[in-house]
Amino acid sequence: MRIGEVADAIGITPETIRYYEKVGLLPRPERTSSGYRQYANATIERLRFIRSAQTVGFGLGEIKEILDLRDRGETPCNHVRGLIASHATDLQRRIEDLQAMQVDLERLAEIANREPQTGQEATHCHILEATR
Repeated sequence: MRIGEVADAIGITPETIRYYEKVGLLPRPERTSSGYRQYANATIERLRFIRSAQTVGFGLGEIKEILDLRDRGETPCNHVRGLIASHATDLQRRIEDLQAMQVDLERLAEIANREPQTGQEATHCHILEATR
């Protein structure tokens, strides 16, 4: 298959495929005598895996580690378990941070709604300076 066919099958751009090749997520494909990339059917499954891993928050570096393990004939499941646990912990921290930010913003909205805008001595904005 040519690059456009692979891209259409996955729903990504040919540029994305070329980038994945450049960073080592995809092996360099064979070339036709006229220089066109010629992809094996296995490329589609590899790209589906990459997209699936991105969907759950894995970065390209992490995905490359998983693929490298697989390419060496190793089973990457234990590595993936560790990544999943780490991402889940990180996500929980970010959720807590966002919830705290929401509380702060609600408090600032109350301040903004009850205090007049004029006559306040502030270096920048009295509402935001209330966060100190």
